[in-house]
Amino acid sequence: MNRPSAPNAPDAPALPRLALFDLDHTLLPIDSDYEWGEFTQRIGWTDPVEFGQRNAEFYAHYQAGTLDVHDYVRFATEALCQRGPEAAAAAQAQFLREVVEPAIRPQALALVRQHQEAGDTVLVITATNEFVTRPIAQKLGVQELLAVELERDAAGWFTGAIRGVPSMREGKVLRMEQWLAARGLAWSTVHSTFYSDSMNDLPLLERVNAPVATNPDARLRTLATQRGWRILDLFPQG
Repeated sequence: MNRPSAPNAPDAPALPRLALFDLDHTLLPIDSDYEWGEFTQRIGWTDPVEFGQRNAEFYAHYQAGTLDVHDYVRFATEALCQRGPEAAAAAQAQFLREVVEPAIRPQALALVRQHQEAGDTVLVITATNEFVTRPIAQKLGVQELLAVELERDAAGWFTGAIRGVPSMREGKVLRMEQWLAARGLAWSTVHSTFYSDSMNDLPLLERVNAPVATNPDARLRTLATQRGWRILDLFPQG
């Protein structure tokens, strides 16, 4: 369950404030991971029939909370690993321009800016891999990104494996705890807000001070209503 916000003594400084955002269907009305897979088909990197079927199957598992993230990342990055850095960089820029930028909504930008202007530290924490999401976070004006990190070989290129703890389900809590510890912080020394659309993020929603069910799926909307969590419909879905 959520930790209550501890009152500060009148002369004590306010706790540092963190605003954590899931990415797909929270700040974006799309799933960037799924859309990257669709994009690789359009540019001829993957077979439209075989890849499309498997991509849809993995996405259904994600929605159901049954995804094996290691299997998925190996699948999703196979073509990327094969193409190499130069082709990958060109495709990444094209994907950002053609798919992501048209999906960025002013409401999402305004919410991020609102937290930044209030002095909050803003992080994007996502189960999508770093290659896909780092340019998106930067486009949203967010410098702190916790994403699925990709292992690199001796030449510095991706292998298709995950490095460290994947930022998915309970892994998001672990990654946040690592981030806090690296800065000499702990959950008890910050005030944290987390925006998410998905029941996959329930562990982190339950850990922060202020959970916000944002564009929530049906299960999360029901749970948020039962628990009295804030519900934010940032933009229409679909």
